[in-house]
This record gives sequence, C-alpha cells and structure tokens, in this order.
Amino acid sequence: MTMVEAGNTAPAFKGTTDGDGTITLKDLKGKKIVLYFYPKDMTPGCTTEAEGFRDAIKEFKKANVVVIGVSKDSVKRHENFKAKYDLPFALISDEDGKICEAYGVWQKKKNYGREYMGIVRSTFLIDEKGKIAEVWENVRVKGHVDKVLTAARAL
Repeated sequence: MTMVEAGNTAPAFKGTTDGDGTITLKDLKGKKIVLYFYPKDMTPGCTTEAEGFRDAIKEFKKANVVVIGVSKDSVKRHENFKAKYDLPFALISDEDGKICEAYGVWQKKKNYGREYMGIVRSTFLIDEKGKIAEVWENVRVKGHVDKVLTAARAL
C-alpha cells in the first residue's frame, strides 16, 4: 500500500478521541490540519514527537492549524499519555486500523531482522479545502516539528 501523496484529497476519517469524543475530517473543513501518525504511546520517539508538537502548539494555533495525533492505542492509553505529558491536542484511537490504512501508513516494517506490520511514523499537512499539502514519511523526530510548522505557516 502506498501513502497518500501531496495534491490528493485527504481521505475522510472518523476517529474516537480521548474524553469520549469523535473527530471527522468533515468537522475540520476550513481549517489547516497536521495529522501525524505514530507507532505507540509512552515510547521514547513517540513521546519526544508529542512533546515537540505540545511545545509548539501556540505557534500552530497562531497559524490557524489543528494538530491531531493518531495511533492504534486505546482511548484509555491515549488519555493516560495526554495526562502524563500534558498534551493539548486530540489523539485519535485507530484500533481497527482504518485510518492508518486509508493514509497508507500501516506497512511492513523491519527491526533487527524481524518483519512485522506497524505504523510508519508519518505526518500529513492538510489544507483548508481538504487537500494534502505536504507529506513526511519515515519521520525522524529531531527537527520534525519545526519543518511541519514552517510548511504550515507557508500554507
């Protein structure tokens, strides 16, 4: 499966969030969105990435951008993650993997010679009309949030 590419219409989604909420792409029409996919709550790289978005949230808000994280963790695990790291944005629980599959981030991965299916750390910048403006695949956490913020401001 290939990832959604820049210029494509963002795949519609409906996701369950912390606090018994739901978010759909349709609800966010007219807003710029950073939709970032990450493998697992409470792991070092995912925590560092979430903290980066947290620390830059005022700048994203100034640029009229909504930040949303997505993983296959449960809503309860997301609530614990948000509370522990004081994350001021929604986390979608994609336990059935439908959103991950729609965006093409559920892929075969290799680690220490072992192959398995998992989320490829990826970020999608979606414009106000619901089009993918930019895609970052196989994200390296260090410096990533700054790149996304620069692109979001230019949008």
